[in-house]
Amino acid sequence: MENKIILSLLKLYAKLLELHDGEPMKIKSINSAIFNLEKTTLTLSALKTEELEKLQGVGKSLASMIAEIINHNTFAQLQELVDKTPAGVMAMFEIKGIGPKKIRTIWKDLGVETVEDLLQCCKDNKVAPLKGFGEKTQEEIYDYLLFKEAAKGKFYYAQVEKLAFAIENKLKNLFGEEWVSLAGDMRRKVEIIEKLIYVVATDDFIKGFNEAIQIDGFIVDEILSSPYVIRGSIADGPLIEIKLVEKDCFGSRVYLNTAHPDHLNAEVGAGETFFHILKSTNFKTEEDIFEKIGWQYIEPELREGDFEIEASKNNTLCPLITDKDLKGIFHNHTTYSDGEHTLEEMALYCKELGYQYLGISDHSKSAYYANGLFEDKIAKQHKEIDELNARLAPFKIFKGIESDILADGSLDYDDFYLKSFDFIVASIHSGLKMDIDKATERLVKAIQNPYTTMLGHPTGRLLLKRAGYPIDHARVIDACAEYNVIIEINANPYRLDLDWRWVHYALDKGVTISINPDAHEKEGYFDMHYGVCVGRKGGLTPEKTFNAWDLERVEKYLAYRKRG
Repeated sequence: MENKIILSLLKLYAKLLELHDGEPMKIKSINSAIFNLEKTTLTLSALKTEELEKLQGVGKSLASMIAEIINHNTFAQLQELVDKTPAGVMAMFEIKGIGPKKIRTIWKDLGVETVEDLLQCCKDNKVAPLKGFGEKTQEEIYDYLLFKEAAKGKFYYAQVEKLAFAIENKLKNLFGEEWVSLAGDMRRKVEIIEKLIYVVATDDFIKGFNEAIQIDGFIVDEILSSPYVIRGSIADGPLIEIKLVEKDCFGSRVYLNTAHPDHLNAEVGAGETFFHILKSTNFKTEEDIFEKIGWQYIEPELREGDFEIEASKNNTLCPLITDKDLKGIFHNHTTYSDGEHTLEEMALYCKELGYQYLGISDHSKSAYYANGLFEDKIAKQHKEIDELNARLAPFKIFKGIESDILADGSLDYDDFYLKSFDFIVASIHSGLKMDIDKATERLVKAIQNPYTTMLGHPTGRLLLKRAGYPIDHARVIDACAEYNVIIEINANPYRLDLDWRWVHYALDKGVTISINPDAHEKEGYFDMHYGVCVGRKGGLTPEKTFNAWDLERVEKYLAYRKRG
């Protein structure tokens, strides 16, 4: 069991104690112990109870709780508090800006036990008058709950990818490989998915309907379905739509059900749009469509109604980045800060996966909550990297840091330490409540810093959780172009930031993109795939992808940047 799971349960226990008006000294003691445990490099689940007792701030009581978590995934004291707390009140812990005391006030003084009722209370201006709240807190709660409400029924692309392709494969087994295609947002690799759409060609619609509904776990909505469209869902998953079509129009229907409306309404010639052509002419394959109009084939991911139209018409579309093009991985964390695996473990696994290089960028000292590196730890890490590089060559580890961008736009080390790194990812992690002008100025100043190599997750967004701070994307990207700063596509499926809608603008401005997983554990490397999806949607090519360059080219570039 990972330390973070154990600590998350202890943190929940401390919150629930405070919610239920527990003894302040006990709560303080638990939080103090958690703080110390977050800094340990030991694997808690590997320790005996007596060994746990000896850890700073733990003692017998907390050690027994940890031991119980390891054996039962919970502990009695926690479960007791969970059982007497309404589920809706528990859900309020997710709301940023309010802690257990404020939640207790909402629960006890307003009698609110669900987030839905809390939203209504915000609408009715019942929250602001509460002691310790005010208009600003009410507004923040309201905005958060509206955001969460809008996220209902929506899923991360990564969350449903396995399911989507599993269903597609089952349908192909039933109807034949060439007569089934995933369509819709999923095929275009849009970051948030509400519905899985499939196009299936068949000669017998009744037989096709009866076969399609046999998919394991598929619950058919008989009211919304018809002889030609099967609608339903799989438990705890997105809506599913299976469209049955004739074989001679299979290509047309796949294209119609894949492309964004803006793409379908693009003029192809003589006043005709893709939509008109596809409705008036039957195509067996999508390739046949482009053969008829004489344009370059447009990959499904690009069919958004943007730059791809003119590029296809002018035959200037370039091969898109693929997973196989990536030669290294930047922006990764280790146990030096808040990662789950050691530097050596991260390096060995990266090499094992076939990559040529690894860029380590643990959190900087301002990220105290993530055990960020103070100056003495930098020297220690660099020494270990040198030793590993000597042992693992030709594989190479680059010395980096994810340096916090402070409120004034400066980085949180002085020049002496900044110049000791091979590369620096500059990111905002604090003071997220900014207007567009402040956020943009803060980023631009960091970009202007000569030691900044890459801009990390530019908006700080967490998909379906928080919108991130607003920025003037064009101005930020223009600054990166001017100061030769790489922009990352943060491949964490909960971030995917830079947004794909700005990737092509960055490429037009000559900005290089790096697909980074922001990995806090070895398995995080596999998130690179989702960054590739984002890059492809923006027209990203291997040539403009920093970590698609070979080791020699990356070394030369970073050496050039350091010379200034």
